[in-house]
Amino acid sequence: MIKYITETTDYLISKGFENPDIGIILGTGLGQLVDEIDILHEVSYNHIPNFPTATVEFHKGKLIYGNLEGKKVVVMQGRFHIYEGYSLQDVTYPVRIMQQLGIHTLLVSNAAGAINLNFKKGELMLIEDHINLQGSSPLAFKGVEHLGERFADMSAPYDADINSKFETIAKEHNINLHKGVYASVVGPQLETRAEYRMLKTIGADAVGMSTVPEIIVANHLKLKAAAVSVLTDECDPNNLKPVDINDILAMAAKAEPDMITLFKELIKNL
Repeated sequence: MIKYITETTDYLISKGFENPDIGIILGTGLGQLVDEIDILHEVSYNHIPNFPTATVEFHKGKLIYGNLEGKKVVVMQGRFHIYEGYSLQDVTYPVRIMQQLGIHTLLVSNAAGAINLNFKKGELMLIEDHINLQGSSPLAFKGVEHLGERFADMSAPYDADINSKFETIAKEHNINLHKGVYASVVGPQLETRAEYRMLKTIGADAVGMSTVPEIIVANHLKLKAAAVSVLTDECDPNNLKPVDINDILAMAAKAEPDMITLFKELIKNL
């Protein structure tokens, strides 16, 4: 993997991706943040050596480098999921590349279902902690110790200072920002009523199919990390209705302006 990482990093540096401060993974609900970036360079994933390619139709497939609120950022416009057939090492490979390029902070967004019934669809949740239900770890491969501490500490995977800044920004801009625990599952199918009851029992406030692998690797690489979920549906097992992906995308679009405000104001203050 070290050889692949070196090849990918050298290629991106040759394309002008030099010394970014912050890495951003644009999940559902933050795609329009690209419009706020002064883009200096961009490369399609399928042109980057050793890079996976996004297969979800509403996830773009570009790595973007530019200026946002006075900071150099490298942005994943489209992420990878294990439900697409990728390994956890594939899913998290871009985080390793962003770290090699020079980032010190990783910011992530995603779409999630609200397990906590005090949370409503269209609202946002700041992730305070997570539960990994994806069945494995992105650190579970031979030679991982050459890239960082094998037994990565996860006592505080989400940076407390960044989370505090997010909360302050939310108050200043009258954004309803919940806090909670995010459970990450494989997908792509949504959960059954029994699974939603289980998730609530084990302490999850929201459930999704991403983010946790990237956060684990960010901690492995000693990066500061934070993540925000768009709550796109309400997972009440006693009143469960079929969910249409178009409804999920509509809820993400509704929350997007608040999400963009949070991220822009945070980056300004990092």
